Amino acid sequence: MKKSFTLTYKVGDNIYVNMTNRCPCSCTFCLRFNADGAYGSDPLWLEREPSVEEVCASLDTWDMSKYKEIVFCGYGEPTVRLDDLLLVAKYVKEKYNMPTRINTTGLSDLIFKKDTAPMYEGLIDTVSISLNATNKEDYLKLTRSSFGIESYDAMLKFAKNVKKYVPNVVMTVVDQVTSKEEQKKAQEICDSIGVKLRIRPFES
Repeated sequence: MKKSFTLTYKVGDNIYVNMTNRCPCSCTFCLRFNADGAYGSDPLWLEREPSVEEVCASLDTWDMSKYKEIVFCGYGEPTVRLDDLLLVAKYVKEKYNMPTRINTTGLSDLIFKKDTAPMYEGLIDTVSISLNATNKEDYLKLTRSSFGIESYDAMLKFAKNVKKYVPNVVMTVVDQVTSKEEQKKAQEICDSIGVKLRIRPFES
């Protein structure tokens, strides 16, 4: 495991923000098990967690006129640092007026033991939630969540709540770890909540 201090990196037309390596899950298909970085980035394992000021300074090194979106993702669950993340998102909005997205497990309610959805309002434009499975047992097998069997229902509840505050909510499953039947069921779940489904490729 190579460590560095890569706080921001480019993926296509977007800039990704890497604020933490902590995560309540240890998904069987996680990219972190296969590589030290992603999409040609430097290692994303952090020597230490950055301050809000350090993240903002890293963002300022990019010519934002060339990019479409700021994505909070990296090699950890970004909402572990939700308060700090939202301060960075506020900075992005005020300085660059750019769209913001969080790629998340959707477990921030369990992390903070409260309804976190209202906190996203006005600061986050898209929340992409890892649905991963169509029942709580398979979800736990895939994600190995430290919160246990209650994780799945908490994630679905968060999805229902956060769409009240965020314009675009998407749920995702990974193509190589779900069958066509499961993907159809995932679509039904998303339809019932009123959010979009994205079937994303497995990243090796």
